[in-house]
Amino acid sequence: MASNHKLNFVDSELENLKRLNLYRKLRYGKSKGPHIIINNKKLLNLCSNDYLGIHTSQIQINQLQSSSRLVSGNDESYKKLESILAKHKSQQNSLVYPTGYMANLGAISAIAKKKDIILSDELNHASIIESCKITDSKIIIYKHNDMQDLEKKLKLKANNKFVITEGIFSMDGDFSPLKQISELSEKQNAITIVDDAHGDFVVGKDGSGTPSYFNVEKKIDLYISSLSKGLGSFGGYVASKNNVIDLCINKSKSFIYTSALPSFLIEYSIKRFKSNREERKKKLERNTRKLIKGLKQIGFEVNSATHVIPIIIGDEKTAMEFGEFLMNGGVFAQPIRYPTVPKNKARLRISVTAWLSDKDIERSLEIFEKAFRKFCN
Repeated sequence: MASNHKLNFVDSELENLKRLNLYRKLRYGKSKGPHIIINNKKLLNLCSNDYLGIHTSQIQINQLQSSSRLVSGNDESYKKLESILAKHKSQQNSLVYPTGYMANLGAISAIAKKKDIILSDELNHASIIESCKITDSKIIIYKHNDMQDLEKKLKLKANNKFVITEGIFSMDGDFSPLKQISELSEKQNAITIVDDAHGDFVVGKDGSGTPSYFNVEKKIDLYISSLSKGLGSFGGYVASKNNVIDLCINKSKSFIYTSALPSFLIEYSIKRFKSNREERKKKLERNTRKLIKGLKQIGFEVNSATHVIPIIIGDEKTAMEFGEFLMNGGVFAQPIRYPTVPKNKARLRISVTAWLSDKDIERSLEIFEKAFRKFCN
């Protein structure tokens, strides 16, 4: 029919993605602890962001939804969680958003304006990139973790200058040099923003994050983070001074024009925060050391010292075949391809969790050794 022809370009676009080995499709599975079941096959899950694997009892589900928080969705439980998160980040106040992505969109667009400059690390997450684009600020990209490049670009004139970086980078698993960044920002009177989604609850004193790990937590002006990774709950949040949080409440569209998270998820986050996080954090650290050591002994080049471990394959097609080989052997580690990472930088991104036992790690390393012999020799 004629109406179908209007969307023929979509088929062409999909075919092009397939040709470039960049086509994606959803896999349906069920996660439970260290495993995921896909097509009735039980696999070791090395893709989970539930880093601490906190054991908690089920919570009672009350009313699912009311409205946005500025109307009638602002359950009293929010006040308790936001007070906990502000203290957790050594800040005056915090604000919970439905997701970490929405927290980035909301906070960055609320605070950065025309005639401001945003200096953003070139490997920052897509949510940071998109958040910067919707401001009227001038966006300047500095080379990844390159402090000389950042120092040079910080000398540019602007009303306000913002330096935005991740704490632990989501695709490379490396730390941002927050001590140097905070020193340079202080020197140039720049505002430092850290997206600590992959470091929060996992590193630093009491799991308070990457800035705590580098002893610069009080030098960070605005934190943006996630409740759905280290904490294993759901949602995102920002933490800063009272006036910044007040501005977000009044100006951030991704906070104002959306429904509130149901209160049972807020209560679930509180419950997980008060759990045995330190014990789980130590187990995650042991698991990370064990897996990295094993991968290096096999022959893989591992540059990460964190629970996010990329194994760079390069070619997209080879990365897909590598992932299928692992899956056939009982290990689920999804290939990551462009545009999430640069072209010809495809990789297996391994997420270590405290769910894994020593036996799970040993079994995973056996499969990775077979994959190394097949694809890397």
